Amino acid sequence: MRIILIGQAAFAERVLDGLRAADHEVVATYSPPDQPGAKADPFAARAAALGIPAHRHKSLKGADVAREAAAYHADLGVLAYVSQIVPPAMFEAPKLGSICFHPSLLPRFRGGSAIPWQIIKGETHTGVSVFWVDPGIDTGPILLQREAEIGPDDTAASLYYDTLFQLGVDTVIDAVTLIAGGSPPRIAQDESRATYDPLCRDEHAAIDWQRPVADIYNLIRGCDPQPGAFVRRGGEVVRCHDARRADATSGSPGSIAAIGPDGVTIAAPGGAIRIGRLRVGAKKLPAAEAAAQLGLQVGDRFGD
Repeated sequence: MRIILIGQAAFAERVLDGLRAADHEVVATYSPPDQPGAKADPFAARAAALGIPAHRHKSLKGADVAREAAAYHADLGVLAYVSQIVPPAMFEAPKLGSICFHPSLLPRFRGGSAIPWQIIKGETHTGVSVFWVDPGIDTGPILLQREAEIGPDDTAASLYYDTLFQLGVDTVIDAVTLIAGGSPPRIAQDESRATYDPLCRDEHAAIDWQRPVADIYNLIRGCDPQPGAFVRRGGEVVRCHDARRADATSGSPGSIAAIGPDGVTIAAPGGAIRIGRLRVGAKKLPAAEAAAQLGLQVGDRFGD
């Protein structure tokens, strides 16, 4: 099939290679422009190296972009790790429409931060979905889903890279194979089970040490690496990474129970959490080193 592939980063790059290995023709790719000072996008670089038109529009909303996409006379559009808004004029341009990858078992956890929210909310079961794109946010009919587990110490990063990344790539390729075979599924999502969460940002990432230890641990894991669950110390934002549950301590919630080479241990209701690294500004340091720089000592409250 003739395919327009929209996406970015290593995920879209791997999908590109998988589609070509399955004898599909990727006639054009679309990805955002590189940010100043950032590494070049491997997906766009791979497409360009293969001689595939690699478009880098700041926005996909313009009529000129829709006309450009329509001129490829593609059979199918594939959205693989997309951060830009793809308007109907573009996702409807291919003859068969478009499909999209999503890192949850839809209709649960719609939205652009599905992985963080699943961990923050204590889920232990997850998966990936490929659905037919419609004008809603992750609302189109399901084409294919695969299930996976969330480990008790998974972070947003480890869940994506160690579990959902390759599962997602394989599921996208298998979904295209189903379409090429004719009569692919279009299973309407059950709106009675649907949930939607906003982008996970700082407004959601502040640590409340009065919450149960499991809730705090899930918040730290779900916000790792971004945005980074945080406390404030003397007006500075201190973000927590590489956390693990620790044995309960006698300290009051939010107080520092121990500082050592393996991290800083903070008391919480029902247990404690050991923080392996702390980030102040752009610099992520071993927690004990960061604690020394911040003037933290055992018994201090971790945060204002």
